Amino acid sequence: MKLSRIAQLGAVAAIAALTLTACASNEQTPGATAPEETTSALTGQLVGQGASSQQVAVQSWTAMFLDANPDAQVDYDPAGSGTGRESFQQGAVNFAGSDRAFKIDEISAGGFGACADGSGIVEIPAYISPIAVIFNVPGVDALDLDAATVAGIFAGTITNWNDPAIAATNDGVELPDLAINPVHRSDKSGTTGNFTDYLAANAPDVWTWDSVEEWPAGVVGEAAEKTSGVVNAVKAGEGSVGYADSSQAGGISSVNIKVGDEFVGHSAEGAAATLDASAIEEGRSEGDLAFEIDRTTTEAGAYPLLLVSYLIGCEQYEDADVAALTKAFFTTAVSEEGQQSAAENAGSAPISDDLRTQSLAAIELIK
Repeated sequence: MKLSRIAQLGAVAAIAALTLTACASNEQTPGATAPEETTSALTGQLVGQGASSQQVAVQSWTAMFLDANPDAQVDYDPAGSGTGRESFQQGAVNFAGSDRAFKIDEISAGGFGACADGSGIVEIPAYISPIAVIFNVPGVDALDLDAATVAGIFAGTITNWNDPAIAATNDGVELPDLAINPVHRSDKSGTTGNFTDYLAANAPDVWTWDSVEEWPAGVVGEAAEKTSGVVNAVKAGEGSVGYADSSQAGGISSVNIKVGDEFVGHSAEGAAATLDASAIEEGRSEGDLAFEIDRTTTEAGAYPLLLVSYLIGCEQYEDADVAALTKAFFTTAVSEEGQQSAAENAGSAPISDDLRTQSLAAIELIK
């Protein structure tokens, strides 16, 4: 899998082209600034796989990393969070990108083939982004919906855009007599896991399937592969509605979700405010910075429908060169420059200085 595979997946053209050029020619990328920690040149190949949500951010970080390490190569396949974690466990890739951390019982079970025997793992929250509820209804640019109504749409109990539940929070909006076509991910997806976690936390009487990464069998809707597939399906079908990382939801009508007494649109600032109201899950190791997101926060300006996407690696690798590459790439991702680049190109929320300090300490465990 060459880096050009990423560029072909249609995220942000300028960054994709930048990454492709850096990988193909190993020439310095104009305008990219690598953090101080990654200025020593490294060589070799680093292979990752996982979340399609953070592919634009990975492209940004890769361009910066290759600018400082022109003889290195980073290959990232955005095949989905579940696939990335499985490949990491099987030892098929050096690191994974995932829209959810490994569960504590999964870590206890072990079997991480990418790592040296007995090694723990590090999980770094490098990409924070809102999930947008996007829709295609002619003449309607935005809608205000509470969690129960969103849950009803995706559960199949609200089937028409002029349903009274939708009209109740959208006074003055002309809602057409048009069937709703909910679009969900067909692949095992961390974005689905975060989306259904929000529904389960805020509307458990309507969304009764809990938090799941694979769409429940028999629940209505059109299935589409990866983030780009959901976005394209919504764009192509009048009456369609879906959920997607906001980095790929530009130019599409979206929902303002109810938080407390207000309706809040998806934004990096809202996602950051929610993470600030959340905490690292109890029982995690020193290098495992997995957050328990407060989906029911009523903090002003917070947007609790978000994903925290992790870079996942080993505390100890069999190959010292792979360890050095992983350590340097993760450091690039969480650096102030790396986070700003992702914010500019993917619309993500930069991590706080405190979280950066924690992340760098976790990355130091990689050997």
